[in-house]
Amino acid sequence: MKSVQKTTLLTALVAALGFSSFAFASDHDKPVATGGPSSNVAWTAEMMRFVAKGDISNGARLNSEAYCASCHGHAGIAPSPNWPSLAGQRAEYTFKMLKDYKEGKRAGTAHNQLMQLAVMPLSDQDMADLAKYHASFPLPTLPVGVTHDATKAKEASKMIVRGDGSRFIAPCQSCHGSKGEGSITDIPALAGMPPEYFIKTMQEYRDGTRKNDVYARMRLIAKDLTDAEIEAMAHYYAGMTAK
Repeated sequence: MKSVQKTTLLTALVAALGFSSFAFASDHDKPVATGGPSSNVAWTAEMMRFVAKGDISNGARLNSEAYCASCHGHAGIAPSPNWPSLAGQRAEYTFKMLKDYKEGKRAGTAHNQLMQLAVMPLSDQDMADLAKYHASFPLPTLPVGVTHDATKAKEASKMIVRGDGSRFIAPCQSCHGSKGEGSITDIPALAGMPPEYFIKTMQEYRDGTRKNDVYARMRLIAKDLTDAEIEAMAHYYAGMTAK
């Protein structure tokens, strides 16, 4: 019964916002100006300790009761390529994203609007608990029915490992790790991300729709990438955990 109620509430929320699940993957509305810094999260030693002490068991409860699992799946494996899997994601990154949504630092699309509504009831402690819960799982495999193109993935190898000095693009793995596992503080894991979501994310960085990256790190890189390069990278990271 609870499952039916959650589905009904989520459906009603989506309907109220006036967009379909297809819009999540294709929405390219212009960003809403929020002003101020790209994020209000400052990684002080105190903040890092706070996130590290997140309660995994409470995170599990919230994942179910706060409707997170409706889009991001149970155990952090998203059932649809329109949404990211959160399994194995760095807790700091997930915490920062939740804070950025709540504080309007990720806005400008229907997808982001839905997330803003979803996180408004959450406290900082709730966000830390959810972040630690998802970080407790292994990196995700692709959702059922989602595949990656090994040929396209191979085309990205040079950019991932060596970058492109002529365009001042550092190797992707220098920040995101050789296994796509992410690194210090809020640099996310990318392994196992559905290609569709990866492509959407990079396009939003490139066109400025998404701008919650501190020091515009990803926007500066994405602006020089071609569609073909982004697609190849998407399949490279998607294939890292493919069975």
